[in-house]
Amino acid sequence: MRNPPAAALAATSTIPAWRNALDLALLGAIWGISFMFQRVAAPEFGPAALVEMRLGLGALVLLPFLLRALSSFPASLWPRLAAVGAINSAIPFALFAWAAERAPAGVGAITNAMAVLFTALVAFLFFRERIGLRKSVALLIGFVGVVVLAGDKALGPNAGIAAAAGAFAAFLYGVGANLVPRLFGGLPPAAVACATLGSAALLTLPFAIARWPEATVSAASWGSAIALGVVCTGLAYAMYYRLIQRIGAARAVTVTYLVPVAGVAWAWSLLGEPVTWRMGIACALILGSVALSQKKG
Repeated sequence: MRNPPAAALAATSTIPAWRNALDLALLGAIWGISFMFQRVAAPEFGPAALVEMRLGLGALVLLPFLLRALSSFPASLWPRLAAVGAINSAIPFALFAWAAERAPAGVGAITNAMAVLFTALVAFLFFRERIGLRKSVALLIGFVGVVVLAGDKALGPNAGIAAAAGAFAAFLYGVGANLVPRLFGGLPPAAVACATLGSAALLTLPFAIARWPEATVSAASWGSAIALGVVCTGLAYAMYYRLIQRIGAARAVTVTYLVPVAGVAWAWSLLGEPVTWRMGIACALILGSVALSQKKG
């Protein structure tokens, strides 16, 4: 990522701390409610059509960022952008949508937090980065949290496979988090996000056409799908990269702690989904493991 110019740094330094905290909370709430929107829309749209709408609308919102930097994206770069789009967007989005058809929204929101741990694991396995004892213990604790969540019978008979799908989606996010800075480190992040989302939308389009719902889709599902793409994908990415510029990646990633709590709270308050003691334990284990992995010293 390119360093912001001095004028931009001077401007962002005047932003009060409470504003940054508020933006982090808002972003956590937006990403948290995305799992509720998937829970509403996935049963009617199906994963393929829902993911296509999410990718396409998200890319459209971010399109101005890509157009401003289009000269930095040569034709030879687009196959890599498409590959990363599949790994970091299309497949994990489809996995979370598939899980949302089968289990409460909180399952996806909680397993999503594993992405931070998987980022460290992928860096260790494939890029020879040292993982250390603390992160190894954190990974073990996080996996225990997923097992606890998967075994919660109160969440329905499909909670286990939904948790497994969410964990694998988080693993793919970890792969993407390692590939993006290595392959596209000198490019504007929001433009890269638009390019990967748009490429993934093109890759997903044939599947979406083949599996487009034949029955009439309700207004609630349409609204949820549109909000998922415009707000929870496009606008949320723009907010996230703006926060990185203002407060740095290390502080911006703390939004990870807010997403599971917000996701469970949204689903409980608006959909009446259960909040079980095993969900609480799983959430505490996973978020605790993320906190342990991020601790310095």
